[in-house]
Amino acid sequence: MDNNSQSQDWDLVIKGHTSLFDVKFKDLWHYRDLLFLFVKRDFVSFYKQTVLGPLWFFIQPIFTTIVFSFVFGNLAGISTDGLPKYLFYLTGITAWNYFSDCLTKTSTVFKDNVNIFGKVYFPRLIMPLSIVVSNLVRFGVQFFLMICMMAYFYFFPIEGTSFHVTNGVLLFPVLVILMALLGLGLGLIITAMTTKYRDLTFLVTFGVQLLMYGTTIIYPLSAAPEKYKVFLEYNPMTSIIEAFRYGFLGRGEFTLWSLSRSALITLIILFAGIVIFNRTEKNFVDTI
Repeated sequence: MDNNSQSQDWDLVIKGHTSLFDVKFKDLWHYRDLLFLFVKRDFVSFYKQTVLGPLWFFIQPIFTTIVFSFVFGNLAGISTDGLPKYLFYLTGITAWNYFSDCLTKTSTVFKDNVNIFGKVYFPRLIMPLSIVVSNLVRFGVQFFLMICMMAYFYFFPIEGTSFHVTNGVLLFPVLVILMALLGLGLGLIITAMTTKYRDLTFLVTFGVQLLMYGTTIIYPLSAAPEKYKVFLEYNPMTSIIEAFRYGFLGRGEFTLWSLSRSALITLIILFAGIVIFNRTEKNFVDTI
């Protein structure tokens, strides 16, 4: 073998044993085309056999908002901080849907893609990242619906209610990133655990529904009893939802400290999720 072949630099080297913290972000960039292919696949495959197709992006939040407004706004009489009920619930639902979609779909990455993972090499983080990106399309459509409803109530206000956009709206990109990273981090932890404990798959959807009631989706933080506020505030999604409403509607118990705390918790969860995912993906094919 000549010296030229021995000294050749390879574009990609696959090793059987790597460090626990070796995430290979450089490989993620090299496989960016695959990321967008997965995004396209997720979007097309989910709606290609449906009658209404992407209209489900609108139908789900509209019907959920109507039900919440009737049950929690009219029957239960829960405060909406002086905001129009439909607008109050739709803002919370729009943000929550993006987070919950990222979490639930990421939590089954290993189980849903075991055949692909077992046959070909690519950075495994590409798959959960594609879920987060593809869910942005749905979030964008529902966000547009929210803006349309804001315009409606601006020109046709309901007596006794009001809202206004504040400078907190500038934090919108930060809030979207935090929701994506939090859903990604929790999803990575759960999908790694489901390789050994399949029962978690059945608990995820139920758990996300329970978590919604522990977040300020159907009630404002100002309406929560003081003895429970401390628990709600340590839920990172609470500060994100409150900041979301404060920016677009001018209502919400928003402080930079509470949002910074949520960001710190989110980063810790994301770091733990990446480490656990990186450790599990090395041998999950043998256990799933």
